[in-house]
Amino acid sequence: MALLQAKEITMQFGGLLAVDSVSFHVDKGEIVSLIGPNGAGKTTVFNMLTGVYEITSGAIEFEGKEIHRKTPQEIVDMGISRTFQNLRLFGKMRVIENVLVGTHIRTKYNFFDGLLRTPRYQKEEAEKTLKAIDILESIGLGDKINELASNLPYGDQRKVEIARAIATDAKLILLDEPAAGMNPAESEELLRFIRELRDKGYTIILIEHDMGVVMNISDRIYVLDHGKMIANGLPREIANNPQVIEAYLGGKREK
Repeated sequence: MALLQAKEITMQFGGLLAVDSVSFHVDKGEIVSLIGPNGAGKTTVFNMLTGVYEITSGAIEFEGKEIHRKTPQEIVDMGISRTFQNLRLFGKMRVIENVLVGTHIRTKYNFFDGLLRTPRYQKEEAEKTLKAIDILESIGLGDKINELASNLPYGDQRKVEIARAIATDAKLILLDEPAAGMNPAESEELLRFIRELRDKGYTIILIEHDMGVVMNISDRIYVLDHGKMIANGLPREIANNPQVIEAYLGGKREK
């Protein structure tokens, strides 16, 4: 059974058909890339998967359960988390505090526990802090726990955002253009980092414009153009697909 399955999902904004009957699946332990020209509908699909948009029609299943009628928080609680194309860190908060934000999706103590700092509150906060430290150490940021997020290099800021997604206890992580703005050395480090996440048991869906990243890391690739799925397959198949080349270059490939 697929970990995630989208069945004929459609998103319409008034007269604009942004995503048109798109179907795809992601199996546990895969790195799957969703690519396409600007305006193809990739981020809209992410917003549909995470409950930001209520789909017009179709169905989305995660671990065999329908999720397309659930709220974003319910979807996170089920095990799906995401990052964004533009960094959304709290720059004036410490690195560990940014990661702790992710852990608090599963807070069990109530308002009065927090207000009065009861033993239950203190115990759970201590556990969350240890969890955040473990995550940061596991991704090589253990020595930067107390730094302000805004002071980190760009590549490390991306890692913190992914660490926050991991801290929600995600099984499936959606990465929206994680290599955007990175230099070649940072992109290479990102490739290594994403592979390590997969090796630790996470499943990943990636939106990315850097074809060097996509072709070197993807198990499978889906291609959108004008809201329609035009191709899917292995990286080598996508690289030589005439429809994909035409979508990106606006013309047929010369032999």
